[in-house]
Amino acid sequence: MSLPNQAAEQYAAEVAKLDANPPSTTEVLAIVKQRRGQDLFRQALLDYWGCACAVTGIAEPEILRASHAKPWAKCATDAERLNVFNGFLLCAHLDALFDCGLITFDEQGASVISARLDAHSRNALGLNSFIHLRWITTEHQSFLNWHRNHVFQP
Repeated sequence: MSLPNQAAEQYAAEVAKLDANPPSTTEVLAIVKQRRGQDLFRQALLDYWGCACAVTGIAEPEILRASHAKPWAKCATDAERLNVFNGFLLCAHLDALFDCGLITFDEQGASVISARLDAHSRNALGLNSFIHLRWITTEHQSFLNWHRNHVFQP
């Protein structure tokens, strides 16, 4: 599952099954497709990051979120949405901060924190010390660059 296209291929196969035997309403079909794709993306990130937060290393699945660098709605294709390098497995609070653009990561994986977070908030959120991704690859770079340019709030 940790290959960039495996989640997309599995998603396409599951959609084909649905299309061959569609439910009685379009609304149900859309919900099933979205949830299956998101579950596959989460599973791919769990596999890729060893079931631990990409930053903290915390391995509590209940508090880990599959976070997109380039948001689902902004991706041009299913393959881009489900690409494991477009995501980071993050603890819930880091996911929320990353999702709304209050943190991002530079080319080396070091955190960049928005000036919108005051010292008290940074301290309360555990951002008072240097945080960084446990590892980063060249395949992550274009997605992180998109996040820095379109989501991050300096």
